[in-house]
Amino acid sequence: MKKIKKYALAGVNIEEGDASSSIAGKFAGTTFAGRKNKIGEPVKLLGGFAGILDFGKYYLVTGDDGVGTKMEVAERLGKFDSLGADLVAMVSDDAVCLGAEVVSMTNTLDAAKLDRKIVGELLKGLAHFCLKQKIVIAGGELAEVGDAVNGMVWNATAIGIVAKKRVILGDKIKAGDIVIALRENGLRSNGFSLARKILKDNFGKDWHKEKPALAKAGVGNKTWGEILLTPSEIYHAAVLGLVGRFGEKRSVDVRGICHVTGGGIPGNLPRILKNKKLGAKLDNLWPIPKFVEELIRLGKVDLEEAREVWNLGNGMLIVVAAKDTARSLKILAKNKIAARIAGAITNSGKIEIV
Repeated sequence: MKKIKKYALAGVNIEEGDASSSIAGKFAGTTFAGRKNKIGEPVKLLGGFAGILDFGKYYLVTGDDGVGTKMEVAERLGKFDSLGADLVAMVSDDAVCLGAEVVSMTNTLDAAKLDRKIVGELLKGLAHFCLKQKIVIAGGELAEVGDAVNGMVWNATAIGIVAKKRVILGDKIKAGDIVIALRENGLRSNGFSLARKILKDNFGKDWHKEKPALAKAGVGNKTWGEILLTPSEIYHAAVLGLVGRFGEKRSVDVRGICHVTGGGIPGNLPRILKNKKLGAKLDNLWPIPKFVEELIRLGKVDLEEAREVWNLGNGMLIVVAAKDTARSLKILAKNKIAARIAGAITNSGKIEIV
């Protein structure tokens, strides 16, 4: 008998989501012919983290995402100033996987009822984190939509740029290359439906006020609500320290970049392995944060499913040649991003997580 996954019980149907994405991609592809031999002609890219448009000597990279149901946690706590980090991370860290420097973002906020104080906190935070990444907020839209939404929905679109000869597609990855993992202390903006269900089932409707039972959770005296609201690490600027901003010299010949979002490492690392005979052995990933271990315990979640839902402490993977490992780690440390050698690329054709 097929086992029902915890994520499905939380109201998220992964199979239906994958099928819907496939349908959306199919119809998006039908529009490509409209710009054939014109400026902005799309580049067909399977498994990419963002879209690519041909603008002559460079590619324009576009992508969008949102903070998801992490917004519900912010509403419970009445704290909205850190969600800007999550919004920037979701879109800029997708675009930088292709080696692109994000130059601008737009955002849309749909709310049952607009509140100027909340809007102010959200946009002040967004502006703060965009400025740190040297990203311009080029526009946006606020909409009061009544009961069409339950709470607020905050999404963004990013525009990036990368020289054609500098685009990173993963096609140069080969066996023996080193995989570097960048540490993430929170859940980013993925798997919140499951996390919230687990906590509600264990602590009731006011779960956000409770504190983890284990003393060594590594979260101080924080409540579950405060823990889940941990802002995402933004890797964009640090990765640009390796590959260079537009027009800058490249410091490291990065061969592949994987943003660990929904689907975890098993669902995202294969997206950059264009040679399907390649795999990876990851035996030194960042350890699972203690609070995530507690979520897994409380929800009786299989480790295999947990790897598909959450990043488990590893927000991004970068593939470089063995000779470039030390230099890469040094540059990332200079940019204040915790990084470590997580493993290596193999000829196994599978992702092995030890």
